[in-house]
Amino acid sequence: GLPNDSFSIDNGIMMSKARRWPLLIDPQAQANKWVKRMERKSKLEVLKLSDGDYMRRLENCIQFGFPVLLENVGEELDPTLEPLLLKSVFKQGGSLAIRLGDATIEYSENFRFYITTKLRNPHYLPEVSVKVTLINFMITLDGLEDQLLGIVVSRERPELEEEKTKLVLQGAENARQLKEIEDKIIQVLSASEGNILEDETAINVISSSKTLSNDIAQKQVVAEKTERKIDEARMGYQPVARHVSVLFFVISDLATVEPMYQYSLAWFVKLFDDTISRSERSRDVASRIAALVSHFTYALYVAVCRSLFEKDKLLFSFALATGLMQRIRGTLSPAQLRFLLTGGVAAGEPPQNPTAWLPDRQWAEAVRLSYAFPESFAELPVSLSGDPAPWRAIYECADPAAAALPGEWDASLSGFERLLAMRVLRPDKLIARMQMFVEAELGRKFVEPPPFDLDRCYQDSSALTPLIFVLSPGVDPMAALLKFAESLRASVESISLGQGQGPKAAALIEAARRDGGWVVLQNCHLATSWMPTLERICEGLGPETTSPHFRLWLTSYPSPHFPVAVLQNGIKMTNDPPNGLRANLLGSYLSDPVNDPSFFNGCERPAEFKKLLFGLCFFHAFVQERLKFGPLGWNVPYQFSQPDFAISVRQLQMFLNEFPGILPLRALTYLTGECNYGGRVTDAHDRRTLMSILDVFYCEAAVLDDSYRYSPSGLYYAPPDGTYNDYVSHVRSLPVCAEPEVFGLHANADITKDQQETDATLAALLAMQGSATSSGGRGRDEVLAELAADIQHRVPAPFDIEAARYKYPVDYYESMNTVLCQELVRFNRLLAVVHETLKALQKALKGLVLMSDDLEKLGTAMFDGKVPAMWMAKSYPSQKPLGSYVTDLVARCVMMSSWIEHGPPRSFWLAGFYFTHAFLTGVKQNFARKHRVPIDTVTFSFECLPRDGEHSAAGGGDGAVVTGMHVEGARWCGDANALVESLPKVLFSPAPAMRLVPCEQSKRTEFPHYECPLYRTPERRGVLATTGHSTNFVMELMIPSDQPQDHWVRRGVAFLLSLAD
Repeated sequence: GLPNDSFSIDNGIMMSKARRWPLLIDPQAQANKWVKRMERKSKLEVLKLSDGDYMRRLENCIQFGFPVLLENVGEELDPTLEPLLLKSVFKQGGSLAIRLGDATIEYSENFRFYITTKLRNPHYLPEVSVKVTLINFMITLDGLEDQLLGIVVSRERPELEEEKTKLVLQGAENARQLKEIEDKIIQVLSASEGNILEDETAINVISSSKTLSNDIAQKQVVAEKTERKIDEARMGYQPVARHVSVLFFVISDLATVEPMYQYSLAWFVKLFDDTISRSERSRDVASRIAALVSHFTYALYVAVCRSLFEKDKLLFSFALATGLMQRIRGTLSPAQLRFLLTGGVAAGEPPQNPTAWLPDRQWAEAVRLSYAFPESFAELPVSLSGDPAPWRAIYECADPAAAALPGEWDASLSGFERLLAMRVLRPDKLIARMQMFVEAELGRKFVEPPPFDLDRCYQDSSALTPLIFVLSPGVDPMAALLKFAESLRASVESISLGQGQGPKAAALIEAARRDGGWVVLQNCHLATSWMPTLERICEGLGPETTSPHFRLWLTSYPSPHFPVAVLQNGIKMTNDPPNGLRANLLGSYLSDPVNDPSFFNGCERPAEFKKLLFGLCFFHAFVQERLKFGPLGWNVPYQFSQPDFAISVRQLQMFLNEFPGILPLRALTYLTGECNYGGRVTDAHDRRTLMSILDVFYCEAAVLDDSYRYSPSGLYYAPPDGTYNDYVSHVRSLPVCAEPEVFGLHANADITKDQQETDATLAALLAMQGSATSSGGRGRDEVLAELAADIQHRVPAPFDIEAARYKYPVDYYESMNTVLCQELVRFNRLLAVVHETLKALQKALKGLVLMSDDLEKLGTAMFDGKVPAMWMAKSYPSQKPLGSYVTDLVARCVMMSSWIEHGPPRSFWLAGFYFTHAFLTGVKQNFARKHRVPIDTVTFSFECLPRDGEHSAAGGGDGAVVTGMHVEGARWCGDANALVESLPKVLFSPAPAMRLVPCEQSKRTEFPHYECPLYRTPERRGVLATTGHSTNFVMELMIPSDQPQDHWVRRGVAFLLSLAD
C-alpha cells in the first residue's frame, strides 16, 4: 500500500477519520494504487469525469453501497456532484435518499467516495476546498526511500524482504486478535450479572484470553528481535535508496522548465529495477552499492537526456550534481546555490565601485558575496580593488573558465565557490565553468549527451507506451521515422491533427491496434480539445486487446495542454536542429529540393544559379543563426523554417530559366526578402535588417566577381561553378564555430550571446528550486521583512498633484505643464501600488493579515531579486533586477520633484520619463503652436553635443536637450563626432547629450548619418502598435556616421533609454 513514512501514515489516518469525502493530490498515483488495493474486495468502481456514462455508474454505486474512485479531476469539479460532496442526504419512505441532478436515488450507508487529481500544484477555489478534505499525497523523500529500499532488498536479498513482509502481516494479525480479545472481555463483563467470580463462562473467557494474549506477547518479542536483525541487514542498502530517491526529486522539478518534461514514478521504478539486474554484481555490499549508484545515475541521465532539448541537457547534469551535493554529501548549502542563481538580493543603495575595469553590477555582486559568505569571500572586494592586476588578467582573458584564480584563492575555494567567483568576474562564461564543475563532480560522460537513437527508443517501448517526439523549430522527424518503419517493414498511417481530425485519428488507432500497424499523430499541440480523448484512448490500451506490433507515435511542440498521464507513461524524444552556421548550411544542401540531382543540375544558367543558390543557403543559415544573439540579431525571435527556404530556391531556378537575358535580382530580392522570409517579420527594423542582409547575397558582385567575399574575414564566399559534391565539400571545409563578424556583428556580440545563455540557464534552475530556501543563514521571512522595510523607506510617497496643477496650470503655449502633470499621475499609480503591497506584505509576514496568493507571488519575486508582477502592471517598461529598479524609480521621482520645485531643467533626463512619447510630443506641440504650423508636419533635427559644458535648448527656446541614453552595438566618439566600433568587452556605452530641435520636415538639416532606432529597454521588442513599430520603440535618431547605413544596420546598433543592470 502506502510508503512507511510518517507523512503517508498521517495522510492515511486523515483520510479514514475525515467527515468530508477526500480529494487526494496524487501526481505519482501512490494514493490511487493504495485505494484500489484497499477497496478491491468491496467491488471498487473507477470513474473519470470524461466517461460518457460516469453519472449512471455513480448512481448505481450510491444505491448498492459500492466504493467509487473518481480519477484525474482538474481544478474544477462537476456541479452535479455538489449534493454528494455536501452529503445532502434526507429520509424518504423510511430509507436514506439523495438528489443527484434530476434524479432522487436511494443512498446506502456503505457508500464511500474518493477523488484524485494528477496535478502537481492545483489551485482549488474556496467553494471546492470547503466541500472536500484536501490531502496532499505527493510522495516525500522518506516515503520514496522506504519504497526503493524495499525494492532493492527484495531483489538483492529476497529472503529478508519476504521475512519482513511476513512479520508486518503477523504483527497486524496479532493486533487484530488482541482487539478481538478486548472486545470479548468487555462484552462478557457488561453481560455478567451478580458476582463475576461465580460466572463460570466469564472466568473461562478471561483465562483463555490471558493465555492467548501471553502467547501473542511472546511472539511479538521474538518478532521484534527478528525485525531488528532484518532492519540492520536492510539498512546496509539504505545509501542506494537515499541516492536514487534524491534523483527522482531532481527529475520531478524539470516540469517547471518545460511542461513536456514529465516522468512517472512507475517509469522511474522500472528503470531502477533494470539497473539492479544489469549492473555489476559483487559479494561485497559496499562494492555492490557503488555499482548500483553509478549505473543508475548514468542510466537515468541517458534516459532523461533523450527527452530534453539541447539547451537543457547541461542544466539537468548541473541539477543532478547540486542535488546530490545538497542532500547526500551535505557539501552545498541552499544559500550558496541561491546566490549563484540570483546574485543575492540587493537592499539599499548600490556600493561605490572603486575599480575602473569591473562593471558596477559585478562589483555590487562581489560586495554582496563577501557579506553573504564571509568565511570564504570576506577579502574579495579588498583583493579586487587593492591588487587588481591578476583579477583583471582573468577578466580580460579569452577563456576565463579555465584560468587559475590569483594566489591563495585558487587553493582555498571549493569547486562550487569557484562558480560563485566566476559569476562575479565573468558571468558570460559561467556555462563553461558549470560544465567543468559537473565533469569534476559526476564525470566526463555527464557533459557528453548520447546522440539521438531512434532504434533504442523503439526497443524500450511496447504496444502500450506511446512514443512522443517533442518538436523544436526547424525539425520534422517524419522522414527519419518513415525510413525507420521501412527498415522494420512496419505499415505506417499518419494524420496531422487539427479541426475535425480527431474521429479519423481515433479510427486509425482502433484499426492499427487490431492489425499491429503504426499510427503517427502529428501536431498534437494544435488539437488541445481532443487531448482528453487521446488520454482516454492511451489508458484504454490493454495487452489483451492490443497487437504487440502496434505503436502509437505522437509529435507535438511543448504545450501545457498535453495530457500529463500520456507524457509520464510515454517515451519522449527530442532531436534539435543542426547547431551552427556550417551545420545549417550543410542541412540545406542535404535537404529537398537541393539534394535532388535533377533540380541541382536543372537550371539553364548553371554558373549563376549555383552561386545564387549558395548565397541563398548562406542567407537561410545566416538569419537563423542571428537568433542566438538576441535583440542584437532580431528584435523578435522569428522561426524561419525549411518551407521558406524551399519556395525561395524553386523561385530562384524558375526566374533564371524564364528570364534568360537578364539577372532578375530585384524580383528575387522582393520575393525572398519581402514575401517568403519577410512574411514572418512583424517589426519594421527587423524588415530593414533582413533586406540589408539579403543585399549581401543577392547582388551582381556576388554572381559576377569571383573574388567577392561575404564577410571581412574572407573565409566565406561562393565557390566557382562545380558539382554538387564540390559544394558539399566546400561547406564541410568551413569553420565549425562561426565568429560574429560573419553575421555583420561586432566581436562583443559573442559576450551578449553567452550572457543570454547564462541568464536562461540560471532562470530555469531558479524555477526548479521553489521558494523555501533560506538566505545566508537567515529565514526567508526575515529577509523579506527587512527588504520590504528598506524599499518602503527609500521610495518616496505619491506626489501632491493638486499643488503641481496649481503651480503649472494648463497653458496653450507651454505643453510641458501638461506633460509634467500627466507624468505625476502615472508615477502616483505606481507609487501607490508599491507602498500598499509592501505594507500588506509586512503585515502578512507578522501574521496580522492573511497571506494571499498575490502577496505570496510578491514575496517570491522579491526574494528572487525580481520586480513583482503587481508593480510591473502599473510600471514603465524595465528589465532591471529589483535593487536597480528601486534605485531607478527613486531617481525618476527625484527628477520630477526637482522639476516641481525649481521649474523645467536645462536638460532633460530622457530615460526618467514614464511615457517618453508624451514629452517628445510636448516639445513638438510647443513649436507648432508658437510658429502656427500643423503638428503632423513637424519633425526633429538632431545635434549631438560635446560631453563637457552646460547645454540648453536652441536659440529662441525651441526644442530641448536630452541626456541619459546608451548605445548598444557601437560607441559614440566625441572627438570624431561620429559612431565608431565598440571597445572590447564593453557592451553598452554612454550616448552623447542631444539637442532635439523641432522643425518642418522640408527644413530638416541633412548630414551623413545612421538612422538609429531609440528603444526604451534592451529587450527592444514590445506589442506591435498600429504604427508598425513595437511599443518599446521611441523614435528614429539621426546619428553622424562615416560608415554606410547597412554597416550599422547589420551590427544591430540602437540607442537605449535604460539597461538591464
